[in-house]
Formats: sequence, structure tokens, C-alpha cells
Amino acid sequence: MSIKKDSVVKKSVVFETIPGFEHINRYYDRTLDIAAAKILPGELYVTQQNEVIVTVLGSCVSACVRDIDSGIGGMNHFMLPVQDDMAFRVGDDLTDSARYGNWAMEFLMNTLLKYGGKKQRFEVKIVGGGQVISAIQNIDVGKKNVEFVKEYLKKEHLFVSGEDVGGPFPRKVYYFPQTGVVKVKKIQTMANDTILLREKEYADHIKNQNGNDVELF
Repeated sequence: MSIKKDSVVKKSVVFETIPGFEHINRYYDRTLDIAAAKILPGELYVTQQNEVIVTVLGSCVSACVRDIDSGIGGMNHFMLPVQDDMAFRVGDDLTDSARYGNWAMEFLMNTLLKYGGKKQRFEVKIVGGGQVISAIQNIDVGKKNVEFVKEYLKKEHLFVSGEDVGGPFPRKVYYFPQTGVVKVKKIQTMANDTILLREKEYADHIKNQNGNDVELF
């Protein structure tokens, strides 16, 4: 079997990506013994394989959505609630647009539908929206993100089956689309300005991840 550049390999098992997600950082997590995809602010990932999707959230929000029958699922990570100009054109940068909640949700839902997901079978969980960058113009960005995603899902007639949102702490999130499990680690020892800087710069890793692992859903 030929192995593509965008594959993750473990003991001759090949985990292929859905077209369009080749740029996502994928690796084999030896601790969890599973293929993993790490998404940054402004990114999303959808998979039909037994993988875990990982991200770190400050004021950002992630929606974790899967088809409970087929197992296809994905997670986004957006920074800002709404982009007013919805006129997405071929050739536009996906990551730039997906920073915004409306685009991030549309991209995620449409990809799931494209690859066989059925809206009536969607299971939705939301995470993030911490109050970690509220110093900017005295706006609680995290709260705005949470309000947006809940309103979006309400309009789409999608029920939120689990959530861990708000509060003062950033989070590291692990989403397992095949089972729907979401695990969250609260990061209680990281300075808020560090998260702020990394959200702005689309950082791809964090330091000082202290706290207990808790399976929330």
C-alpha cells in the first residue's frame, strides 16, 4: 500500500485524511494509542477514522459535531463570532475565513453533510469561551463566542447535548468523534496574557499544562 504524505502510520495502519485537511498537523499519540489531529485557532478538522482531535482554547470556542450512526465527526476552533461578508469565493483562504464563527460552523456542517452525515443524527457539544481576553475593549470575547454558537445551533434546530464553557481558565480539549467523548483539561497555571498572545498569533502549542484530566461528557 502506498503511503501518502498526509497519512499517519502505526503498525502498517494508514489513516488517510479527507481531502482539504492535508494541512492539519497530524501525528500518532503514543499515550492515547490513537492517531491525532491538532487544530489551531481558525482551523477545523473532519474525520471518518478512529482519531482524536486536539486543540487549546482560551476565549475561542470549539463545536464538536458528529453523526451518531456513521461516526463521521469534526471540530472547529473560532476566534470571532461573525464575519459580516459571507461572500466566500473559490480560492479564499479557509483558515482566514474559519476564524469567524459563522464560517467555522458552516464549513463544519457542510463537510459532514458532504461525506454522508445526516443533520437529524448530529450530536453537538461545545467547549471554550473562557474569560481570558476580556481586557480588550472591556468586551468578554469568550462570552460573545458562546452566545453566538448557541444561537447558531438554535436556528439550525440542533440540540447541545453537552457543554463546558465560560469561566476564567483556558482549556485543552480532546474530541473523539467515533464515540462522541470530549475530554477537557483546565489549564490553571498559565498567564492569561500568554493565551491572548497565542490566540492572536495562532500558536501551535502550549506550556505549563497543569490541572486534572476530567471526562465531562
